[in-house]
Amino acid sequence: MPQLLYASGLPQATAVIRSQPEDFLVVEELSFTPSGNGQHVYLLIDKRGLNTEAVAKQLARFADVRQVAIGYAGLKDRHAITRQWFSLDLAGKPEPDWSSFNSENIQVVETIRHDRKLKRGAIRYNHFQITLRQFKGDEQELVQRLATVRRSGVPNFFGEQRFGHDENNLNQFEKLVSREIKQPKRHLRGLYLSAARSCLFNLVLSQRIANQTWNTPVNGDVLMLEGSHSVFSVDAINEEIIQRVNALDIHPTGPMWGSGTPMTISDALDLEIRTLQPHQPWCEFLEKAGLKQERRALRIKVGDMRWEWQGDDVVLKFKLPTGSYATAVLRELVLYGG
Repeated sequence: MPQLLYASGLPQATAVIRSQPEDFLVVEELSFTPSGNGQHVYLLIDKRGLNTEAVAKQLARFADVRQVAIGYAGLKDRHAITRQWFSLDLAGKPEPDWSSFNSENIQVVETIRHDRKLKRGAIRYNHFQITLRQFKGDEQELVQRLATVRRSGVPNFFGEQRFGHDENNLNQFEKLVSREIKQPKRHLRGLYLSAARSCLFNLVLSQRIANQTWNTPVNGDVLMLEGSHSVFSVDAINEEIIQRVNALDIHPTGPMWGSGTPMTISDALDLEIRTLQPHQPWCEFLEKAGLKQERRALRIKVGDMRWEWQGDDVVLKFKLPTGSYATAVLRELVLYGG
């Protein structure tokens, strides 16, 4: 994937992230409150050094249920400490002693009942606490970048983890397009398709950064309401639209490619077509795969942005809506490794 642009230019400072799991803390906030009744048990679990699917498999074995009975709202990385919700369908089964599920890397914090399985995306915010170790650079420049992020948000890039180790998911998708490989297993095919759509979105977003329109609307744009997936089209930009975008109340969007007529028109559509023209085989494959045209905000509003210095380290605290990546915030601040 080509190098993606930075909204505030290439950072000059460097830092290390994830030198230990405690450096990357994530806490889920659900988009609803469990009712307290029903056949599904919701577990709020602290996990360390384990990804979401590993914990889900352990839960299924422990409760003697099929894997399909386990629900979770989002995938969380292994190199972190995360507080995450899981659900189990225990219809007709006794409830286990959850204290016996605790281990060195897993702790059940809370349990509550609900009448429905926990679905993907049912998160209002993910709350982050991230420690930047071994910071090297101009502290004042970092503070200026932090203030810009708090005021204006950041480009809503898909993070590198979306594309697999060494971009393997994209490489496998390219082999699907060129028919070098046969149809993979269903879940792998889904990963490859998602990676390709995400890559195309990132390319459009990077081009709009180049045009300085990633955080400002253009004629024919599709805009998304903050805090929702509701969108509406605008033929021409007026002062009210500009004021709402500046207030982070609405955001320009980019395409999640699939079949159907693009929602954008005019200048916005022209930009998307020009950017994706070299990738037409990918677009056509996604269309034939049955995916539908969707939209994703080009910008993230970063909530509750705070920071403090601890010697040569910087501790960041902020929250992001579901589907957004903390690395999209970090890349605007420092060049990071780890």
